[in-house]
Amino acid sequence: MSHSIQSTIPRRRAVRGVRVASATAACALMLAAGAARADDAPAGAPAGITFSGLVEAGITAADHGADRGPNYGHLFTDRTDQLVLNQAVGTIAKDAGSGDEFGWGFKLQGMYGTDARYTHFLGELDRSIGERTQLDIVEANVTAHIPQVAGGSLDLKVGQYASPLGAETIVASSNPLYSHSYIFNFGLPFKHTGALATLHLSGGIDLYGGVDSGVNTSLGKDGDNNDAWSGIFGFGYANADSTVTLVALTHVGPENASTKAPLGLAHANDEARWINDAVLTVKPNDNLTLITELNYVRDDLVKAEAFGAAQYATWKYDDALSLTLRTELFRDVQGFYVSAYQGNQDYVLAEAGWPTRAPVLSAGQGATYLALTAGVTWKPAASLGWDALPDGLALRPEVRYDRSLGNARPFAGDQGQTTFGLDMLIPFGG
Repeated sequence: MSHSIQSTIPRRRAVRGVRVASATAACALMLAAGAARADDAPAGAPAGITFSGLVEAGITAADHGADRGPNYGHLFTDRTDQLVLNQAVGTIAKDAGSGDEFGWGFKLQGMYGTDARYTHFLGELDRSIGERTQLDIVEANVTAHIPQVAGGSLDLKVGQYASPLGAETIVASSNPLYSHSYIFNFGLPFKHTGALATLHLSGGIDLYGGVDSGVNTSLGKDGDNNDAWSGIFGFGYANADSTVTLVALTHVGPENASTKAPLGLAHANDEARWINDAVLTVKPNDNLTLITELNYVRDDLVKAEAFGAAQYATWKYDDALSLTLRTELFRDVQGFYVSAYQGNQDYVLAEAGWPTRAPVLSAGQGATYLALTAGVTWKPAASLGWDALPDGLALRPEVRYDRSLGNARPFAGDQGQTTFGLDMLIPFGG
């Protein structure tokens, strides 16, 4: 998740990996197609295998207009006044279970959309499509549930998987708002390649431990921006009725690009980045959910740190309507983490240590960001009673205000920015 604030001449990449990328892309499309035909799953398919999908499309308008650059601080909703296909996700999965018997499972999840610009594993489809809408493998892993371990049970996951850190997720249906927080965009990993174990103990205690190749990386020369391994550790807690949950995790390891890339740094394999995140969820009643997230990041190589806090409050009026408020403060002490990427492949180029095709925008100094977001989720099928509409179809309008609390003016030359967003979620299968 390193950022390279440089403008250089584009590097023309040979067609290396296109065959592999094409095969992987075909796999992702097959996942989406399979999910779209969830009701027609083969009769002989093993029990427990599910086919599902999600389509998210949206638009974001800003007070500064499209001609003055991207929506700074947004990342995934950075395009002004442009209707985009954020993600079309197809998933094939089998749950490993959670009972007293051994179980196995897997998850294959592909995505096509503008969100893929930022969620790629390095070395996998990251430079195969130069357009705004791209292909991505979100998850490809096998899982196992092992009962009667240390008085509890053990869940194992091996392969490629979404990061367990954070309150928000890559797949849009798990998030209460259209736009993402600063913490999700700039303070957390998106994905890992490796192995993750979760030990479930009595009293609602979980212990986490894992090893992986790093932040948003895969394996091999092009898949990992350095030659060092990283790891995850932490704990979770849930009370008896799960109305109070806490997950506190740390991901640690070298994350900057090494000198095997033109803009890589010496000693990149030796100095760690510490990513610490805690999420507390409290449900006072069936209609109100409160989420508090605390985040702290420190990179030992470049001597940069950031920290933030986000507070969510979601009130469910009925099955058709809910309201979410998010308040966030995020301090980028040296101005290292928060950036905006103008080129469609610039984010992954910066991660890998290669020159970007357009200047990477930043505050140019340390900055503290305030973001206030209010959004509504409306499900027409539940409200109108129209059987022809999918049950999970949702419209989510939101208004968001971002502001730099210091002297920085990163929002198209201003200290503040107001955006109006609207997305539509269409889930299917299951």
